Amino acid sequence: MLRSLAVALAFLGSLIVPATAQQPLRSECLAMANAPPRAVPVSLRRTAAKAEEVAITYVGHSTYYIDTPGGVRIATDFNGAYRTGRLPDVVTMNRAHSTHYTLFPDPKIPHVLHGWGENGQAAHISTRVDDVYIRNVPTDIRRYYGEGSGGGMIKDGNSIFIFEVAGLCIGHLGHLHHKLDETHFAAIGRLDIVMVPIDGTYTMSLDGVSEITKRLRSSIVLPMHRFATPLDEFMRLIGQQFQIDQRTERTLKISRDTLPGTPTVIILEGV
Repeated sequence: MLRSLAVALAFLGSLIVPATAQQPLRSECLAMANAPPRAVPVSLRRTAAKAEEVAITYVGHSTYYIDTPGGVRIATDFNGAYRTGRLPDVVTMNRAHSTHYTLFPDPKIPHVLHGWGENGQAAHISTRVDDVYIRNVPTDIRRYYGEGSGGGMIKDGNSIFIFEVAGLCIGHLGHLHHKLDETHFAAIGRLDIVMVPIDGTYTMSLDGVSEITKRLRSSIVLPMHRFATPLDEFMRLIGQQFQIDQRTERTLKISRDTLPGTPTVIILEGV
């Protein structure tokens, strides 16, 4: 009798454990985009702010390092050349050209995430690494920057990457080549911090990227790919609702509760 009961319990356990393990990862940023603002007492905000800080360092070109409270280091548009400090734990890449990816990353990097799929398919990234959840939103890419030739676009050939950590929604638009439609904005959800290419030439027009920046209305805008565009021109196009904060350091430390009350373009020291 006892043996039969043990077998039955083991069978029930085998049904329960896989079901739990197979639960899909959930985006808090998509959920928060459709939820009303939640009031947090000042005392709790002060207590939590330092413990939940994320450090964002501008390394160069379109590479930012994101260091999470749990100790995960992420590098965006990683090509192996733009580096500072220790090796990243996670790298994201897009295949616009060689300054944004490498097919031979350091083998000690445990998580290498391509913004493109195989055999013409879109990349589908939804993964958790310790305290950060990482997902992508596929975008198209100009064909002459990727495989083949003859102009035109490669559908779903690149990605916007979104990092959800410490209550923050951080987006990296990547080497964006086209305007975003309603399906893109719906898939992105809310972004507290967005990294935006402002070259106006190799990615998309300055008018186009300014329109996207205004639509996202993130608390913090971090310009990248900023070698070709005067900053004042970008500021003129996104409008007076954005403030500007020029820093002399390369690293921004931020928490959910220390986000600026007014949308702000923050210029970190770098190239």
